[in-house]
Amino acid sequence: MAGPVESKADTIEQLRRRMAEIPARSVGPSRLSLAALSHEQHPVDPQQPPTAPAASALRTLAVPGPLAELLPHRGLARGSTVHVSGAAALRAGLIASVTGSGGWAALIGSPRLGLLAAAEMGADLRRCALIPEPGQDPVAVAAVVVDGIDLVLLSLGGTDVPPSRARSVDARVRRNGAVLIVTDGRWPSVDLRLDARVLGYRGLDAGRGRITG
Repeated sequence: MAGPVESKADTIEQLRRRMAEIPARSVGPSRLSLAALSHEQHPVDPQQPPTAPAASALRTLAVPGPLAELLPHRGLARGSTVHVSGAAALRAGLIASVTGSGGWAALIGSPRLGLLAAAEMGADLRRCALIPEPGQDPVAVAAVVVDGIDLVLLSLGGTDVPPSRARSVDARVRRNGAVLIVTDGRWPSVDLRLDARVLGYRGLDAGRGRITG
């Protein structure tokens, strides 16, 4: 039993050392304060048009343009956990948007995700940490990685994460201002669910041509 435990501890320690080498990011989410949301502490003047100062205080990660139009804050709110399912192009697009705008991303347990497609969408692969084989406890690896990475994409491999375990990781995500994306499994409580489906292709004509979108 000592071997696997030591191996897991060594793996996590190696991850911490590698993350320490990453240039510092702007950590910590700007959270919406109760004062900003309270009409009692901030009474509204009926003669003035309504304003929403709290919206500008919420820090987000960039997303592809078509997706930004669907989200309330036009991005993924830092400190949130998101469940993503369906077409892999959505995950590739999120990686491209975050790393292409200067952020860092980590892929845990997603060996089949097409990085070439992400690069063609504008991803900076130099800003991607790849952990295709995280071992028997990918959640533990994610709990470490969220301390220094903006976007963490975690494949659960079809498993269900217990609520107590998920709450612990969610708390670290909020504290560090990261965004955790979970796929291929059940996470008991998420802030947002995204599902992508392929409805058609561009570039093909009567079965011939090159797919361009």
